[in-house]
Amino acid sequence: MDIPDTLIDLQRAADAEWTRLAELTDNDEREQQRVVWFEAGARAQAAITEWAAALNENRYKVEKAVREAVRHPESGSG
Repeated sequence: MDIPDTLIDLQRAADAEWTRLAELTDNDEREQQRVVWFEAGARAQAAITEWAAALNENRYKVEKAVREAVRHPESGSG
């Protein structure tokens, strides 16, 4: 599956926000970062859903391919 760079970039951004969240220990900072992470993830999910629907692809399979391309780029996905 040929995954657009925009979907990969959105997933990378969501993953980066998760990493920032995981590193925080202050509860107030964690709550603020949780919102940032959630919104980044929501943007990625919305774009994946839109792209999958436009191509009549299974959204789950598209999401899996995007995550594979982002998290395991050496596998050649995307």
